[in-house]
Amino acid sequence: MADHLDHPADGPDVETDRGPRDGRKGPVRTCIATRTSGAPDDMVRFAVGPDGVVVPDLAGRLPGRGAWVSLARAAVETAVKRRAFARAFRREVTVDPALAETVDRLLERAALEGLSLANKGGAVLCGFTKVADAIASGRVVALIHAREAADDGVERLDRALRTSLSGYADPDGEIPILHLFTVEQLNLALGRANVIHAAVLAGPASSGFLARIKRLDQYRTGDPAAMVGRKLACDFRTRTG
Repeated sequence: MADHLDHPADGPDVETDRGPRDGRKGPVRTCIATRTSGAPDDMVRFAVGPDGVVVPDLAGRLPGRGAWVSLARAAVETAVKRRAFARAFRREVTVDPALAETVDRLLERAALEGLSLANKGGAVLCGFTKVADAIASGRVVALIHAREAADDGVERLDRALRTSLSGYADPDGEIPILHLFTVEQLNLALGRANVIHAAVLAGPASSGFLARIKRLDQYRTGDPAAMVGRKLACDFRTRTG
């Protein structure tokens, strides 16, 4: 689908890569869909490829002018619907109607890559018994269940996590319980067979994975405080739409 300049988005044009000058500390960007401003970490950057196609730039490294959209699926869908990209890039561009789904898929892939890196850093344990032992030791910062996991095993580990909270240094923190990935996805990310339950352990190797999970959850919920504001043992299940 081509976006034309004769179908602009509402509101004034904004040089989105530079962002507004509003006195806030750190870089600020303006969403081309909602016209709200925020930190780059709470947005997704888009660029235009040599063929004129708008592509997500999650790493923020592609050359040329960038357009920023709030880190929410609904915001990306709005940008596509309102043909906001043509105005942001000041040229005719081609926009995939399924762009919001592409962003979701890329964020999910980034989270799985983060899990793989955490595993290589020794911060992931797999198997019911090892996960249960890690929970008892107070080292878990995220609990993962495959979407195909049996309810009995899920309930037992979740209960163990909730009853061992006194062992954590930060009882007001957050320990997400993730039901986001299939067995096949976990197998590929962790290089193992039949991964049903996994525990992510505290340490530098796990920080990147947690940051990527937060971005994925924020994109799907549209709430930048979605994970931060929840209590321990919060439950993240696959969300669509």
